Amino acid sequence: MKLVLSQEQQELRAAVRDFLRTASPLPKVREGYDPQVYARLNGELGLSGLIVPEEYGGAGAGMSELAVALEETGAALLPGPFLATAFAALALSQVPDKELQTGIAEGRIAATFDHTELSCDGGTASGAPAQVLSGGEADVLVAPARDGDALVMVAVELAGPGVTRTALETLDLTRGQARIVLDGAPARVLGPAPQTGVFDRLCVALAAEQLGVMRAALDAIVAYAKIRVAFGRYIGSYQGVKHKLADMHCKLEQAESIVRYAAWAADESPAELPEAAALAQAYVGRACFEVARDHLLLHGGIGYTWEHDAHLFYKRAKADEVLLGPPRIHRARLGQLLEL
Repeated sequence: MKLVLSQEQQELRAAVRDFLRTASPLPKVREGYDPQVYARLNGELGLSGLIVPEEYGGAGAGMSELAVALEETGAALLPGPFLATAFAALALSQVPDKELQTGIAEGRIAATFDHTELSCDGGTASGAPAQVLSGGEADVLVAPARDGDALVMVAVELAGPGVTRTALETLDLTRGQARIVLDGAPARVLGPAPQTGVFDRLCVALAAEQLGVMRAALDAIVAYAKIRVAFGRYIGSYQGVKHKLADMHCKLEQAESIVRYAAWAADESPAELPEAAALAQAYVGRACFEVARDHLLLHGGIGYTWEHDAHLFYKRAKADEVLLGPPRIHRARLGQLLEL
């Protein structure tokens, strides 16, 4: 097991961080999804094709590299369909499709994945996924579908006939969700739906983003504690604040170890992946929200204002915490896997 980033992974992290620092700073994040930033993200860095096989134009990297990229996009609170496309790419890694994977690698296709089971009748699909991540920005929906007795994976063009998309009002205003209703929408069957592995990889990918949110929130409040003066002292000198920051740091360190292990398991030890993925969402999801919450609280009154950035981290953390099910669901699953 290797929990320390390689030289290549460190260089990837630096490249993504430098790009997002200039292309998508927090003032721009407030403006929401910018297709030009997303196009540059793929054109200059090729991030959407990171885990797409080389034969389809991607980098052929693994979950460990994707986790590094998602940590940085999470820290920057990147708006848009990058996480959703990563979800779709992870699903397609189990059901390869040249057309979709090539489009994702080239940045032409923004995709999303939803695990809501659709119904499939020949070349059409019907169903109503209630909360599809980046459903308003995505070009293609990848989802499992019941075709008679078989469970298959299908791809649906979201701009095609038989598709109705309704934007949802969500807590996290930086990244949208949509209700999608399919009524006999043209669908392409990609192959048999994998019985295991896809959901676990989604859990690891989401935990990597949550790790980035945690890190950015902690860095921001530590910097603030060094300059904010209250009653003639920097607030970072108060023991109560020190204790809170230490607790936040410990949560971050534990989350990082869990994410690195889970990403390694996805790449190198599939037998360990279910437990690692359940652990990632059981712990990291809640820890991310707690760090973001304390980041807001330690800012005092200013942290509750719309003008301050603290609420952006708080809302992303809360939205992510329940995106793949609340932590209690993953704790219960972990207990079953460990036969507790």
